[in-house]
Amino acid sequence: MSHYFSSSYEESREKFLGLLDTVKHYYPSARSMSHTIEEGTIDVIIGEPPGSRELVLLMTIGEHGIEGYAGAAVTHQFVETQLQHVRHESTGICLIHAVNPWGMKHFRRVNEHNVDLNRNYVIDRESLPRNVNKEYEVMRHLFVPDGVIDDYHEAREHIYSFLGSGIKLDGFEAMKEAKGMGQYQFPKGVYYGGEADEPSAIFIKEVQHDLLERYDRVVHMDWHTALGPTNEVTMVVSERDGRDVDTLKQTYGLANVQTYDPQDVLGDSTNHFYYVRDTHYPDKRLVSALFEFGTFGTSTKATIREFLTIILENRLYFEGTKDPTARNEIRKEFMAMFYPEDAAWREAVLAEGAKAVEHVLRAEELWRAR
Repeated sequence: MSHYFSSSYEESREKFLGLLDTVKHYYPSARSMSHTIEEGTIDVIIGEPPGSRELVLLMTIGEHGIEGYAGAAVTHQFVETQLQHVRHESTGICLIHAVNPWGMKHFRRVNEHNVDLNRNYVIDRESLPRNVNKEYEVMRHLFVPDGVIDDYHEAREHIYSFLGSGIKLDGFEAMKEAKGMGQYQFPKGVYYGGEADEPSAIFIKEVQHDLLERYDRVVHMDWHTALGPTNEVTMVVSERDGRDVDTLKQTYGLANVQTYDPQDVLGDSTNHFYYVRDTHYPDKRLVSALFEFGTFGTSTKATIREFLTIILENRLYFEGTKDPTARNEIRKEFMAMFYPEDAAWREAVLAEGAKAVEHVLRAEELWRAR
C-alpha cells in the first residue's frame, strides 16, 4: 500500500510520470506532456484508442493542492490494477497530476495567489459582484486573518466561541453557506475564488473543450479529500447533470452521493465542464463529478473542527505566530483533515477509490465485459 502514497510533490510527480510505461502496454502511442505553472508543472498522460474515439476517461487530482496526494494514490492504483479492464479499442484516457502544483508542493489547499481553484471557474465573471457572498461579508472577521496568533489555545477558544454562538443563534447554516459559495472580495480570506481566471483553470478549461470536441462521451473523476463520512468516498455532482441523488445512487451503486446547486457553489470546475458541454457541445455526453474521501466526518462537531482548521491554517500562513506550539499543532490538524497518515484511512482511500472507479466505469460502459 505504501508505494502508492508520497511524502512530497516531487516524489508524487516522479511516480506519476513513471506510469507512462504501464499505460503504453495498453496504448502504444501514449505520451506525457507537462505544462509549467509558476514553480511547478501540471503533468498529463494521454492514451488514445486505435479505433473510433467513442469515450474518454479523465482523471484529475490536486486541484486543492494537498488533497492531490490521495488522488495520486488512486490514479497509480488504477493504472496498475484496473486499466487492464478498460475498453482500450474505443476508450481513451487522460490522467492529470497536480492541477495546483504549488499547493501540492507546499501542502496547502489554495494556490500561490491564495485562490481556491474550485471557486475560480466563474462562468460570467463580468456580472459577478465582488460582494456576491453576503453571509461571508458579514462574518469576515471570522474568515479573514486578523493578526498574529499570540496564543494557540486562546485563538482556538475564540473561534470555538464564535462558532458555538452561531449554532445557538441558528447562524450555523449561514456559516456553511458562506463557506460553500466561495468569495471574491477578500484576497487573504479563506475560500477566495480570485479576481481573474488562474493559469491552472485556463489550462483545465482547454482540456474540457479538447476532450468534448474529440470524443462522443467524457467521464471525468476529480479526486478530493475531507468531505463526507470518515473513511468513505462521496460522489458530488452539479445539478446541471440533471439526475437526482436517488438516480445517481442507483446508477453507480454508491452509498454516498450529493448534488449541489451551481447558484450556491460558485466557480466549481465540474459545473463549468457541464456549462461547456451545454453551450458548445450539446450533442455530447458528459459525467463530471468530484469524489471526496472523508476525514473528520459529517457531524456538527466535525464541521466546527473543519472551520477551525482552515481558518487557523490560513491565519498562520499570512500572519504567523508567536506561540512555538501553534505552528506544529495547526499543521498537524491540517494534515489530519486533508492527508492523514492513519493507515486505516489510506487503506480506505485505495479500497473506496477502486470501488468508485469500477462502479462508474461499468455504469458508463468503459469497463470491458468479461
